[in-house]
Amino acid sequence: MSPNPTQKSAISAKLRSDDRRKSKDSTVVITVRIDEDLNDNIEEIRQELGISKADFIRNYLEMSKSIIKQKGSIKSLNKRDLLIVKRSYLRKLIESSVEGEQIKLGDKLGRFINDTARTNGKVDDIEYKLDLCDSLGFFLRDVDKEGYVNILKKFGPKKFVEAFIWRLFKQDEFNSKYTEEELKGSKSLTQQYEKEIQSVNRSSSHYSFEFAKIPEKEK
Repeated sequence: MSPNPTQKSAISAKLRSDDRRKSKDSTVVITVRIDEDLNDNIEEIRQELGISKADFIRNYLEMSKSIIKQKGSIKSLNKRDLLIVKRSYLRKLIESSVEGEQIKLGDKLGRFINDTARTNGKVDDIEYKLDLCDSLGFFLRDVDKEGYVNILKKFGPKKFVEAFIWRLFKQDEFNSKYTEEELKGSKSLTQQYEKEIQSVNRSSSHYSFEFAKIPEKEK
């Protein structure tokens, strides 16, 4: 006896059926049976976004490369519990902290990305880590033609971003003395900071650094 169509809906995400032995970008067909209410919800949202149902579903399935969705939780790839919050709210929390705390927060978040990448054996793969940041909504992956990684300033205040990106590229702790207050009081520390960080003005809406540059052979 066939299922009641008013209770369940079968969705088939059809792409191409290339010969897998001949094509590296071959795809498969998957069929998932879902509740009618969920199907209606997908239809409503995909119309609002102006995309096909297959593209909508494909976008959600792509998230499995970055997070694990369980029945009552969202986890990182290394099984840490995650919580979804507004970006603007998170930014305000970071900005309300003194620069020393901003550096600690940036370093901790950078460690999280590195740890997640490490689960897939990609802790040294900066391209993968940038894609992970993009997928998790931190900031868009933006590498210009000269290899500079451009981080949207809306991601957070400068010291937070410096510590975060330093951890991603150097896999090391950002110098906690590199606060504006400490730098103003020490010429030698300022020279050391400028030599290591080398902030580059590539865009008025982005942060860019000489150390956060992808070599030509890796782009």
